[in-house]
Amino acid sequence: MAEYKSKHAIVSRSPYEVYMSFVDMRNFMAYLPEEHKDKVTADFDNLNISVQGFNIGITVSDRRPYSKITYSDREAPFHFSANLCFDAVSSEPSKTEFYIELDAELNFMMKMMIGGKLKDALDKMVQGIADMSEGKMPEGVDPSMFQNGNFKM
Repeated sequence: MAEYKSKHAIVSRSPYEVYMSFVDMRNFMAYLPEEHKDKVTADFDNLNISVQGFNIGITVSDRRPYSKITYSDREAPFHFSANLCFDAVSSEPSKTEFYIELDAELNFMMKMMIGGKLKDALDKMVQGIADMSEGKMPEGVDPSMFQNGNFKM
């Protein structure tokens, strides 16, 4: 398994708030553009995506309240697990240190095609969450995710 670790970023929300945003897979449906919602189904524990002929099933395999959520593949072109980590910032209880750890079983061809891009993608996701918690709009984010200037978490 190849390991990829994102950068660490400070999210301007408590660990409870950040954790609760990711604990229910149905929450991801709210952030999808309307034209893609028919390709995704979700319940509390599972998310299923159909993209370019591939079916990708993701399940929550571990929940540690307010500190970590682990997602694992159920059906995907390769096996993976991702830990979303929410560490309290001791000096500021309303902030969270957020990062992602990904383990992926990639064959040689997949490593060459996407291996180098995975860390960049993880870094962008983490930074995007941090930016949105500050009211900044990351590139490509739908403004409807904001309500009265605040990110809906």
